[in-house]
Amino acid sequence: MIHVEDLTKYYHDFCAVDHINFDVSRGEILGLLGPNGAGKTTTLKMLTGFFPPSRGDIRIKDLSVAENPLEIKQMLGYLPESSPFYRDMLVYDYLSYVAAVRGIAAGDIPARLEYLAGLCGLSEVMHKAVGELSKGLNQRVGLAHAMMNDPEILILDEPTQGLDPNQIVEIRSLIKKIGEEKTVIFSTHILSEAEATCDRIMIIDQGKIVADDATEALKQGTQQGPALHLTLKNADAQSVRSRLESVPGVQAVHLRENAEAGALGVTLECTPQQDLRESVYRTIRETDWILLDFHQETRTLESIFSSLTRQVTKEN
Repeated sequence: MIHVEDLTKYYHDFCAVDHINFDVSRGEILGLLGPNGAGKTTTLKMLTGFFPPSRGDIRIKDLSVAENPLEIKQMLGYLPESSPFYRDMLVYDYLSYVAAVRGIAAGDIPARLEYLAGLCGLSEVMHKAVGELSKGLNQRVGLAHAMMNDPEILILDEPTQGLDPNQIVEIRSLIKKIGEEKTVIFSTHILSEAEATCDRIMIIDQGKIVADDATEALKQGTQQGPALHLTLKNADAQSVRSRLESVPGVQAVHLRENAEAGALGVTLECTPQQDLRESVYRTIRETDWILLDFHQETRTLESIFSSLTRQVTKEN
C-alpha cells in the first residue's frame, strides 16, 4: 500500500528525518512513536505531500507522491496536530464547506454529513459553533474532515494531544473502528496510546527508525529479558551474589540497601524469554534467608522506548 525508501529531510544543515525505509500494508494501524522533535510530524507531512523530501521516494499504490500529488491526495485523509478550523462556523456548515472543497456533489453532501456525524459522535453538536466545542469534540470534527472524501489512508498527527483521559479513550475507540476499514498511520508520544491502538509500532528518534514491529513481537524481540526483584532478610551481600549468580540464566545481580532494617534488595537481570522464578526460589529455599518480596518485572513498551531512544542518543 505505502512504500517509503531512503526518505530524508534536511532543514538547512539539520537532518530531521534520516534515510528511513518502511512499508505499510492495507488495513494496518501503524503507530509512529517517538519523543518530541523525533521527526514524526515531518515524516507525516512528507507522506501527505505537504513537505517535499530532500532525498528518497514515497510511493502509494505504485504512484509517486512527487510525480502524482493530486492522485495521492485524493487517497488520503489528514488530521494535522493543530486543526485549522473556521471557529465561527457551525459544525454542519464547516463540514459542508469541506465537502464542497473535496468535490462531493451537492446532492450527496447531506447523506455524507449524516454518516460522518454518526461515525464521529457529532450528531448532537452539528448546529453548534466549532469554537464552542471542547478539545475532544474538535478532534472529532477534525476526524470527520479527514474522512470526508472516504479516503483509503488516514494520517493523524498526535490525535489525542491535550485531551482528558475520557476523551482519549473515546478517540482511541474511534481510531480502532475506522481502522477496521482504512489504513491508518498516527503519531504519538504517549506509549500506552500506541500499545492499545496499533497493530504495529515504529519508534523513531532523532530522525532514525530504532524499532519497527508488532507490539508483542517488539517486547519479545528485545535483548533485555525480564528483571526479578527480591527483598531478603538474614542474608549477607557476598553470599547472595555468589549463590544467585550461579543460577543458569541469571546475567547479573544488583544489590541495594532496603529501607527495612536488616533487609537486602536484589535485582536479577535474566536471559530473554526465560522464566527463572522457580530456579531462583529453589536456590533461596536451600538457605536460611527470609524472602520478604519476590516479583518479576516484564519488559514494557515504556522501558523499550526509553532504552532505544537513550541508545540512539549515545551513538550520536
